[in-house]
Amino acid sequence: LEQFATIVSHDLRNPLNVAQGRLDLVDAGDDRNHLDTARDALTRMEELIEDLLVLAREGGRASETERVDLGRTVVDCREIVSAPEASFTPETDRAIRADRSRLRQLFENLFRNAVEHGRADVAVTVGDLPDGFYVADDGPGIPEPEREQVFDTGYTTADGGTGLGLNIVKQIADAHGWDVAVTESEAGGARFEFTGVDVLE
Repeated sequence: LEQFATIVSHDLRNPLNVAQGRLDLVDAGDDRNHLDTARDALTRMEELIEDLLVLAREGGRASETERVDLGRTVVDCREIVSAPEASFTPETDRAIRADRSRLRQLFENLFRNAVEHGRADVAVTVGDLPDGFYVADDGPGIPEPEREQVFDTGYTTADGGTGLGLNIVKQIADAHGWDVAVTESEAGGARFEFTGVDVLE
């Protein structure tokens, strides 16, 4: 129950912060277009609450799999991550079979992790592997001795970090039957590789 409560608070905090920040801009007299982003963030919170309730009832399975466009999912997720200077670029036109909402949760956590452990203008790319996909950034990377530990609950090197983001990523990969590994990106940052994925034409 404690772990469940911690995951709930962790994954709901980011869209809540986005919504609050955009509403503050509207209050300050800024463009009312921020209301659309705030509305999207609140919709995402509603989806997360429903997913977490399903998780509590059914366990860790990814029960609602469907055809999901990876590039479109990356574009949708970057709006929810509160990092206006960062770039999140899809270098794929691939579709996979996945639980759409949980895949978004996976990307949101990886994107947020890249910002929290890198810098505000970190560049993240999502690309293809023969039997899956990768998420790579140009941040400081993860030292090789720490790569086996990063998925452990509570493990973090960031000030104020919860140590939950990558653990949630691992749980989502496991729920789909995917393997996940950490290596170094071409830019010297972190690269997360997901294999064993049901890739669609």
